[in-house]
Amino acid sequence: MSGAESDVMVVAGILPLFYRITPTAVDEGPAGTVTRNYVAQDSDGGRWFVKAYPDDTDLDAERQALELSQFARLGGIPVPAVRQTLDSSLIAAAGGMAVSVAAYVENTETAEGGLSGDRWAAVGETVGRLHRTLARHPAGPPRRVPAREVCDVKRARQRLDRLLALLAKRPPASGFPAWAQETAAQRLDALPAVAAMVKRLPTSLTVQTVHGDLASPNLLLRGQQVAALIDFRPPGHRSPAWELGRIVLDPRTVLAEPNWPTVAAYRAANPALPDEELLAVPRLAAGYLACSVYPLSEAVDDPAAVTPELEAYGRNRQEAMAELCERLAEAEAVLRDLLG
Repeated sequence: MSGAESDVMVVAGILPLFYRITPTAVDEGPAGTVTRNYVAQDSDGGRWFVKAYPDDTDLDAERQALELSQFARLGGIPVPAVRQTLDSSLIAAAGGMAVSVAAYVENTETAEGGLSGDRWAAVGETVGRLHRTLARHPAGPPRRVPAREVCDVKRARQRLDRLLALLAKRPPASGFPAWAQETAAQRLDALPAVAAMVKRLPTSLTVQTVHGDLASPNLLLRGQQVAALIDFRPPGHRSPAWELGRIVLDPRTVLAEPNWPTVAAYRAANPALPDEELLAVPRLAAGYLACSVYPLSEAVDDPAAVTPELEAYGRNRQEAMAELCERLAEAEAVLRDLLG
């Protein structure tokens, strides 16, 4: 029996034992970044999404993330219901495997293919409602922090210096590591210009509890509507404007010229966020990309994680950053007119 077949059998055993779900079929599901995922069908015809965590996972943090997702769900945000175990836990462990179980969201696609049409406004409205809901989370109310804490150029310099030092020990000749080395050097050289760009952000920015990993793979769409937000991170205070920019200006879609009414729809759903911060969304996104070392750092931190898909994502991020920086004034002018 292969390892994959053995894992399927463990999942099939966990479901009735801990969740009172009698599976009639368990199949491997869509691949996660770090988790193994399965789709189980029960005797009533229902389907369940089973997430299996690696051995070194911080399960307490994962429980907090699941609790945050259910807090958002109680606030009316489209989030899959997490199934509790028979002893009211959100994670079960047996047979060397820890899993969580949630309702399977049928007939959806991720936003990885890009946004278009009415989806832009639907995403803005959903993210606005999400942030308005999470502003009431017990982890703490929104507060203001210096903008440099959101786009930290000094920290970026330290990370780029570290990455280049590690790459210099065994200079790569070709492939992703060579590109990562060249790109990291370019980003390091560009940091003075990035620092000047970041200085034009508002002096302080709002931070609050947010989704934490609101990227296109974690946004499920059905037709022109948002079907679900998935894969929350544990509660942590970050800029909601940064998170909005992260999904609106995802490298997979920014090169297709994003539709700025997304921001107008966000403001209608979450009027508490000041307009000056919404105007800063493209500058925040550009600064964040310029200060990021991911996925360049995977060349030394986790070479096995460098797949063709990750390499393409990294190149898209670099191209998106260049596009944003080049069109920053244009984007801000459009937003200024849109927000009045």
